Amino acid sequence: RTTMKSLRFISAEAFVSNAEFARKNLGAVAHDLFPLLFKASYLLEQGEVIHDLVENWPLSDFNVGKLLEATVDYQEDLSHRTCSVCLESCLTGLRDYVLNQSSPYMKKLKVVDLTGIKDVEVQFCKCKKTMGRWARTQLLSKLCSELLVYLQQAQCNPGTFEISISVLIDLFVTERNYELVVQALLKKCSCPLKICCVAFRSDNLTLQKFFYIIKLTDPSLLRKLEIVHNVHLEMEHLEILFSSIHFPLLMSLTLPARTFNVRSFTATDEQMLSNIGEEMGEMTQLTELSMSFSILTGRIQKLLSPLKTPLKTLDVSNCSLNHADMAYLANSFHANHLEVLDLSGHDIPELYPSTFFKLLSHCSSVLRSLTLEDCNIQDTHVNMLILGLSPCQKLQEFKFIGNPLSSQALKHLFTFLSELPMLKNVEFPVPRDCYPTGITYPIDDASLCRFDRQKYERVAEELNLILLQANREDVKASTPLFGSYDAAVQETNNELGAYLIKSLKETLEKFTTSFNKMS
Repeated sequence: RTTMKSLRFISAEAFVSNAEFARKNLGAVAHDLFPLLFKASYLLEQGEVIHDLVENWPLSDFNVGKLLEATVDYQEDLSHRTCSVCLESCLTGLRDYVLNQSSPYMKKLKVVDLTGIKDVEVQFCKCKKTMGRWARTQLLSKLCSELLVYLQQAQCNPGTFEISISVLIDLFVTERNYELVVQALLKKCSCPLKICCVAFRSDNLTLQKFFYIIKLTDPSLLRKLEIVHNVHLEMEHLEILFSSIHFPLLMSLTLPARTFNVRSFTATDEQMLSNIGEEMGEMTQLTELSMSFSILTGRIQKLLSPLKTPLKTLDVSNCSLNHADMAYLANSFHANHLEVLDLSGHDIPELYPSTFFKLLSHCSSVLRSLTLEDCNIQDTHVNMLILGLSPCQKLQEFKFIGNPLSSQALKHLFTFLSELPMLKNVEFPVPRDCYPTGITYPIDDASLCRFDRQKYERVAEELNLILLQANREDVKASTPLFGSYDAAVQETNNELGAYLIKSLKETLEKFTTSFNKMS
């Protein structure tokens, strides 16, 4: 697929394609052409030219997402290219912008925005080397610290210390880059490059370190908070977090697995849950909430009813919801606003079919993404499912892996799905008839891959043919057996794996010690 380029863009590509020539002649380029040259350099992966463009940036803001998005001159959006060569050149160019000894009065740059960069699974850059969110966090923190050391040691123009540039970034902090990020945040006041954390994700951190660094990020500016893997945050810690720190701009909150477990609730716990609900109610911007793999049976109303703003995204997968929870969701003011909904891990046809379809009908006019993995949807439920999904004309994504559906039922469902005008992504299960007879659902990890590959490939081909015959080549259909792509996990999987092995080792050692004492 070729994207049309304007004559201006073709000229910009020609100019930057010879790096030596471009760098030598940047001084003669009109200021309003810098954005055009930046996108052309990014497309051609001209790292040296990108560096020099940023080092001499003549405008007051430098917004990477905006610079790379579809423009009149070149309609391809490059913001999903997290090319290591290009992004490293951007950041080192930014450091050198501060150090460049030209008169500080020439320097207009006030805001750098790195938040528009999108981390995706397939990269189209030639170098094939990506710089993910974790690496961007690491490099920016390192450059800020190095910049301060240099400024303290070198004889710099006094005006250099008056430079103040806000760098908006989505920070991703783990044990491995924690110290570096803490140092950069602690010295923020003295550094010309001021890290402004707009979104914060933390994995593999002790609670003590998490609480310390979250206060350093300036929570009053935070719009997105993700506490995901190996941060052992439980309900009492969450109550302390919300009562001691205020997040007035928070729009999106992701909590780790097992934050809540209502099965062992006391009266004190009930009060704590109410307090957390009230604190979340004070977050008037909150529209996205993810709290998967917690046990929330019968408590959804207590948690969500204090919210003053309707939720647009709700992930309550594997939360052991009962009929009362589903009835609350279906009748709540959130229902008409839900654009992204994940109810995976609930036996919907058995437990609350009519209430679920009521919820679906309420959100049908806005729903963009629906995930119903491991929901015990069988062949006999497909017609009802089609009926429920028919009004969802804005649906872009439907994920339903892990359901016991036959090849025939999937073909029937795909014929319907091909008619949804905005659908772009479908994640479907391995058909039941590809597994040995007698397989039980949900399928355990050991049996997950024991299916007839050839038969699966034939069925997948037939499903894609249904899409093709309906002129829906734009729909991507796949079966990610071990879950959808997660850029953050992909980038830090070595650290995550090492952490899990360490945790397992410690657990086994404790068990052995206890066993020996008993003996």
